[in-house]
Formats: sequence, C-alpha cells, structure tokens
Amino acid sequence: MALVPDVASSTDPVPVEEHGTPIDAPGLNYFVFGLFFIFGGITSLNDVIIPKLKELFTLSFFEASLVQFCFFIAYAVVGIPGARFVKKIGYMRGAVAGLLTMLVGCLLFIPASQSAVFGVFLFAYFILATGVVLVQIVANPLISLLGPVKTTHSRLTFAQAFNSLGTTIFPYFGSILILGSLASITAAELSGAELDAYRTAETQAIVNGYLGLAAALAVVAGVVWMFRNRLKGERHEETSFSEGLTLLKRPRFGYGAACIFLYVGAEVAIGSFIVNYLMQAEVLNIPEQEAGKLISLYWGGALVGRFIGSGLLRMVSPGLLLAAVATGAITLIAISANSTGEVAGYSLLAVGLMNSIMFPTIFSLACEKLGPRAADGSGIINVAIAGGAVIPTIYGALADATSLATALALPALCYAIIAGFGIFARKPA
Repeated sequence: MALVPDVASSTDPVPVEEHGTPIDAPGLNYFVFGLFFIFGGITSLNDVIIPKLKELFTLSFFEASLVQFCFFIAYAVVGIPGARFVKKIGYMRGAVAGLLTMLVGCLLFIPASQSAVFGVFLFAYFILATGVVLVQIVANPLISLLGPVKTTHSRLTFAQAFNSLGTTIFPYFGSILILGSLASITAAELSGAELDAYRTAETQAIVNGYLGLAAALAVVAGVVWMFRNRLKGERHEETSFSEGLTLLKRPRFGYGAACIFLYVGAEVAIGSFIVNYLMQAEVLNIPEQEAGKLISLYWGGALVGRFIGSGLLRMVSPGLLLAAVATGAITLIAISANSTGEVAGYSLLAVGLMNSIMFPTIFSLACEKLGPRAADGSGIINVAIAGGAVIPTIYGALADATSLATALALPALCYAIIAGFGIFARKPA
C-alpha cells in the first residue's frame, strides 16, 4: 500500500535532513518495520471483506465500494490534523494513539455484526482507518530519522517491503477465515428477522478476525508505551498547510500529486473487486474463498516488483521506467478485459507487478528539488492518497451500469495519465 516518506527526494543533489541529526534509538527500526507490516496487512483485508459484505447486504458494486471510500477518505480528513497531533505529543505517543484507535475500530465490528447494519460497518472502517493514518504519519518520518541521511531511501524501501509482506499475507489467511459460508442459502433468499440472524451469524467470522487483531494491537500498544521516552532529541517544526498548497502551482509537483491520487485509486479499485471478477463464470469460475486467496498474487506482485524495480531504477531513467510499467498495466488490463478464462484472471492479477514502483517513483519525481519544502509536499501527497476513496466508487458505479470488465477502462485511463507524467518528468527538474 502507498506510503509517504517525509524526507527530501532521492534525486535532490543535496538532500535536506529536516529534523537535524539522526535519533539515537538502537533497535527501534524493527518496531517501525512491524508498524509497516501491520497497517499494510489491515488495509489489504478490505479486499477480502468487500465481497463478503456485498453478498450479506445484497449490495451493488457501488454500495460495496463505500467500504474503501470510508477507509481512504480518512487520509483527507485525518491526514493534516493527525500530523499536527503527532507533532504535539511526539512519535511514540502518537504511535500508541494510532494503535489504540485501530483497536477501537476493530472492536466496533462487534456492534456492527450484532446490529446487522451496513452503516455501522462503514463507521468501524473509518475509525480503523483513522488509526492507520496516525500510525502511518509516525512510521514514515520516523524511519528516515533512525540513521544517516544517505541511507534514508534504502531504509524506506526496506520498510515498504514489510508493508508489501503484510498486504500479501493478510488477504490469504483472511480469505480462509472470512470468506466462504457454511450456510446453504444466501442473503437474497431471506428477509426480516431471518435475514438479520443470517447476517449476524455470517459476520461472526469477521468479528473473530478483528478481535484477534485487536488483541495483537493491544500488546503492541503496551510495548510501545513502555518505550514512550526512548526517543532522544526529537524535534518538530510547525508548517502551514495553506502555504504548502502553493506547491500545486508547480506543474511537476501538481501533476505528480494528481498521479498519486489516480495511482492509489486504480490500485485499490482493482483490488477491491478482483474477487468478484475472478469468480465470474467467464473468468476463473471459482468459489469466493479460492478467489480471495489469489489476492495475495496481486499484492505479492508488488512485493517482488519492488526488489526488481530497485535494481532497474539504478540503470534506467525513473520517468521512462514509470511510463513503461504504466503502459504494461494498461496492456494487461486490455488483455484481461478482452479475454476469458485463466488469461483474463491472471493478466489482471499481474497488474500488481506493474504497480510496484509507481508510488515511490511518482513521489520522488514530483518532489524533485523541493528541498526544505519536502515536508509540505509530503503532507499534500498524503491527502492525495484519498484517491483510494474516490476512484473505486466510480469504478463500482461503472460496473453496475456495464460490467466489471468494461469498467476496467477507468483504471486503464488512470495509468495512461501516469504514463504521461513519466514522459513529462523524464528529465531532471
């Protein structure tokens, strides 16, 4: 899942260290890697739960996409106030606040299940996402401070690998736990009290999964609280978001921020409905649980691609490589939308491989030469992640009006614009 580093671009000739000398906290980097793993995995679980809720509440694709809307809109709502909050209380206490907020979000699935009301599930997702955003606000700059400036980007890339590991592992085991049903009927066949009872019983698997996560989050929050005074020399500078918005007047940064919005939206849109897509008779025609397990291939492709891409970026122009992978994503989408069977299914799953380098490459190209204003740029791009709320809902509406295959034209269009940015930014700023 997309991450926003709060550091200068790697393409800057003299990167600016925003917070002075590195913080001396041996071993704390392992804690940060764990945070990346946790919030990456929790975010990818949405892809597993969306098809489950779609069946239980007999939702349209648009209505099902509201799960992602309520989750990713938190980046726009909480991102900037959350950053100010973390600056006030410090990184470690901010991490505890984020973890506890995630814990509350997990516990809210209990009343959501008992009430059998879709709106309560959406509220639980927003609270869960609020905690994820707070933890991400802490993790991104903190990893940059736990070592020298010259190795910042290698540490961030390594941390992102843990994020991808979470997005690969969680959907697989989540599918085993959550997808599938012991019942021989569906929600569409029931009504009244029977329907409410069916929904409560079937969502118990979701509750059990999130209760397990809540227990793990409570342990992690307790450990972090014990080490809340571990950071020495932590400093923060006040910045104005309104002043940061002036960066959008720069064509390179404005175009790049828009591409972050489109990239996250396209990636999340495909992931959100890929289970339903693979289940179709003309694609793989497999049960819900088996389709859910294959989500790991989509996110696992991003994990593998990051290792391949990190090597290629040393030899190839970042802009041209970005244009190439975006074109590859468009090609795979076209193949999937115009074919059937395994070709249609696995070509769409392979888009995950193309996604792998997009976020960090778009970010670094957009923020090139921002120097001391890199933190402002990072804040704006953090808000742009809200594309994960907007694009999937449009995709769902298109799928309702046409089909899942036809609606793939939307993420293809997003990737086309990203390819254009790669060509536009192929030369140094």
